[in-house]
Amino acid sequence: MAPHERVFVDRAFAEDENHGDMDCAECHGGNPEAPGFEAAHEGVVRDPSAADGSGACGECHDEIAAVARTSLHVTLEPYRRMTEARAGEDVQVHAKLAEARRASCESCHASCGQCHVSRPASVGGGLLQRHLFQKKPPMRQTCTACHGSRIEKEYFGQNEGVKADVHRFKRMECQACHTGAEMHGTGVAYASRYEVENAPTCLGCHKEIFAAASPMAETHQQHRTVASCEVCHAQSYKNCASCHVGKDPAGLPFFKTRSTWLDFKIGRNPAPSARHPEKYVVVRHVPVDRETFAFYVEDALTRFDRLPTWKLATPHNIQRKTPQNAACNNCHGTAKLFLRESDVEPGERNANRDVIVPEQQIPARQ
Repeated sequence: MAPHERVFVDRAFAEDENHGDMDCAECHGGNPEAPGFEAAHEGVVRDPSAADGSGACGECHDEIAAVARTSLHVTLEPYRRMTEARAGEDVQVHAKLAEARRASCESCHASCGQCHVSRPASVGGGLLQRHLFQKKPPMRQTCTACHGSRIEKEYFGQNEGVKADVHRFKRMECQACHTGAEMHGTGVAYASRYEVENAPTCLGCHKEIFAAASPMAETHQQHRTVASCEVCHAQSYKNCASCHVGKDPAGLPFFKTRSTWLDFKIGRNPAPSARHPEKYVVVRHVPVDRETFAFYVEDALTRFDRLPTWKLATPHNIQRKTPQNAACNNCHGTAKLFLRESDVEPGERNANRDVIVPEQQIPARQ
């Protein structure tokens, strides 16, 4: 995006039926009566909705703002819960971890404005359409601008040798499944996106798969609580290892990972729930390791083994037909598809004890 495109405000904004009659200062602050540039811009707030996700927007859209404050896009609550669960009891360590999260992990915080007016700040910002408000955020400039390294590459088939998601071939955008009601939140401070009550489910659209008339009804019924949909219908996806965060000599935060790779692994479900009751689920390696926060504080994650590093995954590269569902024995008895102890680094095996599939629990050949 060219520099002028980031900040240029369209004249049409003054005629916008919802926001055109509002002065800039009503949302952004500053002093429009001041005679000079510096004085006029004193106190200007770049993103008036940034603080708690609503801010100035909540003055009119109070019904959304009331619940948006606790949405995962605003709170990024999983980062806090996961790091604190792995840390010990030392309050000073927790304070350092909070500093690290603010500098690195929480840089992807999203606000109303960073979906409906501009691109997210974490990817450089810039107005979407010259400050005209977008009721439906453009997928490529907002959703996948942030969720790019995994979801975008999976959904659009950008990983070598892996097809695009079947829903992409139907020209479905993110909002077809992830509604505004889900994105805005429900007022509940969820610990994980997998707990969100109005998150999409495969059965939300594919209600007919268990019907007697369905050609695969019996197979779907047999696997209903045994394997997640992705076990049969996902393809290889990206995994990451050993993320380390820190700051460069200029004080700018950075992160780096040791490696990334494409893989497909089925593991035991470490936390069965009403939404995810299956015994076997697709699992993805997340990039945390014992020294992730060493730049800020040494030996911070003394309870590292409390959470697995291979976690429930829902890849966005769904296909109706995949290598593993082409025949029963492409999965049953095919040990390489399952997360075995030999697939897990020795230092992480204890953390993943509830996810690793013992050889004797690999479904037998039919």
